Amino acid sequence: MALLGMGNPLLDISAEVGKEVLEKYKLEPGNAILAEKEHQPLFGELLKMPNVQLIAGGATQNTIRVAQWMLQAPGSTAYMGCVGDDENGAKLRAACEADGVKTAYMVDKATPTGTCATLITGIERSLCTNLDAANNYKVDHCKEPENWKVVEGAKIVYSAGFFATVSPDAIKAASRQKAEDGGIYCMNLSAPFLMQVPPFKAVFTDTLPYVDFLFGNETEARTWAETEGWDTTDVEFIAMRLSLIPSAKARKRTVVITQGCEPTVVCCNGHVTKHEIKALPKEKLVDTNGAGDAYVGGFLAGMVKGLAMAECCKAGAYAAAEIVQRSGCTFPSKPDYKF
Repeated sequence: MALLGMGNPLLDISAEVGKEVLEKYKLEPGNAILAEKEHQPLFGELLKMPNVQLIAGGATQNTIRVAQWMLQAPGSTAYMGCVGDDENGAKLRAACEADGVKTAYMVDKATPTGTCATLITGIERSLCTNLDAANNYKVDHCKEPENWKVVEGAKIVYSAGFFATVSPDAIKAASRQKAEDGGIYCMNLSAPFLMQVPPFKAVFTDTLPYVDFLFGNETEARTWAETEGWDTTDVEFIAMRLSLIPSAKARKRTVVITQGCEPTVVCCNGHVTKHEIKALPKEKLVDTNGAGDAYVGGFLAGMVKGLAMAECCKAGAYAAAEIVQRSGCTFPSKPDYKF
């Protein structure tokens, strides 16, 4: 197994809405939050909309599905997370299997599968998540002999930062295992709130010495700097400092910070390079939801292929450009991309 994702499997309930819906639920474009009591009516409201789509989602699952699509070799990727024993869980399993991703879901018979309200306004999206079953993933599941073989056998393990809210123990087990067996462990900053809530930030701080590749966007990078008291908004400088946080491994850490339509900043052991993205005319942009997840998916596919950094960035830029031309994190049957 080349690539394993561990994260929060969600069914995206995606619909185009007016700004009044965001205002009603006090949501912001381009943001991601966990749903609270006042957000619960939103999910039913979206389901009644004529343009609603139900799409296999969750940040890590998006990334793994895109990587599998780029690789076009069934069984190259696997995914672990917790779903409910319900129709939505079955939909997620079927979507992954159709894509060629091997699923090793933990099933919670008492809790429904997690859902993510995806509100699209123009090309922006706001995410509001009911984790439900996804919130109940336990490290014991990945340590079951059959599943632990998958963890041990994966050359690369990846988790979006959202998994820090659910199973720090699973993050710890997988990251330490990769340190032991020489594999690569990757993580994503994922959302500003993860760095602003001390218990979640603590998971990043604890894990960073074992992280070989750290991903994020410019907003997340600046939020990290703010919570660290670094007194800078310079993305290149922040990437450099993140790359130089002491590692528990011989391998030097690489930090990859995307900046929307601006060049991606890559820093390895303090050395910064910039990589152009695939710019698209505005009329081709349909939905930016999943663009960051897709970039990482393409990048990781390049890593699986053993490509140089510039080629991994190129694969990531291609995958992101494909996904933003479609609604939700969906893609054509085959990529028009040659490794």
